[in-house]
Amino acid sequence: MRRHHVDAAGPPDREAENDWEVVGLLGGASLEGVQMAGFRDRAAAGLDMQVLPQPAVVVVISLGEAPMTVVGADEPRAMRSFIASLAPGPTRIRGEGVECVEVNLSPRAAHALLGVSPRGLEGSITGLEDLWGPQARRLGERLTEATTWQERLALTDGFLARRTVGARPMSPEVAAAWDTIVARRGRVRVSALAESFGWSRQRLWSRFTDQIGVTPKRAAVLVRFDHAARALRAGDSVGDTALACGYVDQSHLHRDVQALAGCTPGELAGRATSAG
Repeated sequence: MRRHHVDAAGPPDREAENDWEVVGLLGGASLEGVQMAGFRDRAAAGLDMQVLPQPAVVVVISLGEAPMTVVGADEPRAMRSFIASLAPGPTRIRGEGVECVEVNLSPRAAHALLGVSPRGLEGSITGLEDLWGPQARRLGERLTEATTWQERLALTDGFLARRTVGARPMSPEVAAAWDTIVARRGRVRVSALAESFGWSRQRLWSRFTDQIGVTPKRAAVLVRFDHAARALRAGDSVGDTALACGYVDQSHLHRDVQALAGCTPGELAGRATSAG
């Protein structure tokens, strides 16, 4: 598993990154807004990963019986498979002998696949069986029994496709609001966004939170942070990043990074060179 997350452009077909085997599904996932990859700790070096919030819901399905330890605001929890909401807050994941399938879901895909209102998952990391019940356990068993990564990823893809059957679609206004926030990199005024649909600010706030899982303002903060985190890890200075990503000043960027990643912008940039 990568130190931060699978890149938004999609995982590679196969690569070894810092002793990790990373395998993507050939041809890509069949559902729009779904990306997936298999991860294996080739060097058995163990996992100690800072989870950065990103504009996606992340599903991790472990193979075998060894759990991972999720360390966040609450007491550490041992979890074999789990779902991380859009903004889980500063979190670390630790494990030994990690081998898993990781799935990134856009909010549209998550709305169709979760089976519950995303509002109830805000800020949380939830055990997969707590959400999907016996289906999650059976999927994990089938993935563990499969002998190749392509078979595992195809099984995951088919499972997700079946979950969308009969799912209620996201409302066009909420989908358009999310797309606008992403396209403008979080630089939006919620009142103007609501007016563009002929909605009140309160109506957009309520519908958006029910179907996306966070408020429109929180979504804008998250999208802006994602771009800033990528820029910092690519080597951009804190000042340049704050200016390019629409922060009022460096202090504004510092507050957001501290709240979402639990570190300073400089520390976040430094993790790009030490990730393993």
